[in-house]
Amino acid sequence: MKFSFLLPIIACVAPAFAADNELSTEEKAAGWQLLFDGKDASANFRGYKKDKLPDGWVVKDGAIVREKGGGDIITKEQYESFELSVDWKISPGGNSGIMFKVRETNGPSYQTGPECQVQDNKGGHDPQKAGWMYALYPASVDATKPAGEWNRFVLKVQKTATGTYKCEHTMNGTPYVTYEIGSADWKEKVAKSKFAKMEGFGQADKGHICLQDHGNEVAYKNLKIRVLEPAK
Repeated sequence: MKFSFLLPIIACVAPAFAADNELSTEEKAAGWQLLFDGKDASANFRGYKKDKLPDGWVVKDGAIVREKGGGDIITKEQYESFELSVDWKISPGGNSGIMFKVRETNGPSYQTGPECQVQDNKGGHDPQKAGWMYALYPASVDATKPAGEWNRFVLKVQKTATGTYKCEHTMNGTPYVTYEIGSADWKEKVAKSKFAKMEGFGQADKGHICLQDHGNEVAYKNLKIRVLEPAK
């Protein structure tokens, strides 16, 4: 006697994730906006203290790539309370950074903008590791991927009821550091750092977001931001 078994057909439905440089329905509903559509970096970025995007920053394979130099680039808009999500990929031994609260003064961008470090942690030469608040708040974990692979960094900055700015760093889903710009602890750490002599460092209520040209090739994609209301 032969038996015939009819196995149920199970439909496998993949999660509805957004493609690179696109927003999902959920992200749109949550107020996220694209800073880069994968094609035109000049729509939302320009050079620091420049009218246009430097030639050394190019669009390649759906990413903004620092290829030949040209200096730092900044968002055309300025932001106060926000959440920023960025995918970055660094070259072997490379270094870059994501700064915020940047104002266009007579000095360089890092004179006013605190920096979230971007680096090849294994091949890089800077003791400040990727995802740290540069020279001020180190992380006790390392969730970064090797040079040449994509990392997702999320920065949340939100004004508090007391006028400070609570900041949170997350790397590849792992919480890194939390601090408050303007708090007693922040002021103490800044006073003991190289930033103590930099007029206006971290003091702006709002400013540009900056991608640093540190002399190495680096790529950024999936740059997304949403404006937040101050905390009550």
